[in-house]
Amino acid sequence: MTTSPSTTVTRDRTANLPRARLVERIDYTDDLMVIKMEPQGFEFKFKPGQYCTLGLDGIERAYSIVSAPHESALEIFVELVPEGELTPLMWRMEIGDTMSIRPRPKGIFLMDQSATQHLMLGTVTGIAPFVSMVRDHLHYGRDGHHFYVVEGASYLDEFVYDVELCQLAADHPDTVTFVPAISRPTEERNTGWAGATGRLNNIVADQLARLGLDRSQTLVYACGHPGMIETSREIVTADGWRWTEERFWKE
Repeated sequence: MTTSPSTTVTRDRTANLPRARLVERIDYTDDLMVIKMEPQGFEFKFKPGQYCTLGLDGIERAYSIVSAPHESALEIFVELVPEGELTPLMWRMEIGDTMSIRPRPKGIFLMDQSATQHLMLGTVTGIAPFVSMVRDHLHYGRDGHHFYVVEGASYLDEFVYDVELCQLAADHPDTVTFVPAISRPTEERNTGWAGATGRLNNIVADQLARLGLDRSQTLVYACGHPGMIETSREIVTADGWRWTEERFWKE
């Protein structure tokens, strides 16, 4: 086969990758959904906190995994980026459709066993790796660790995992503490909100003090919006706390 010099031939680099099939989808808002994908013909092994690389039509993006390794399906929390390349395609997906998936997970944003107190700051979809870590820890009945999950969002309907985390905190009060905070408490969409308010970077110092954490035993994790991470890191590390982070970038 020959082509003229002006013809561009594009090769889909995902064409020979394994596939994952959509088996469940829940739309929580117009721009937030949770999907569950089942890898086809192979076992996808990962550690809590890692991410998978999914693709459609040759376009790939990395997504932190919500599910724990013992769960059969990969659970992914996705935010629609209207001007993005991949998420608008994902919003058209129906049950049974497939995506490409890189066969190996990536990422080193893992639970640090050297700490016993884990303060986890997440904005909206940034909660994903923390849910995975908590589920995994509780599944195996481990002890000696406490997870303080502090989630920030603009609106209360963006707390997709709040029911689960509140229940885990009630069932395992010595292991899980959940603090959701909204940054726009006066807006109508947040009518009735009686919880914490403020952006995470503005409340993190107060939360560290209120929770009575021990610097020598604590690691502060942050995942989500780069702006939140940047500002929170300055506050936390200046006060002598250990820090680790995972940034989410828009498509």
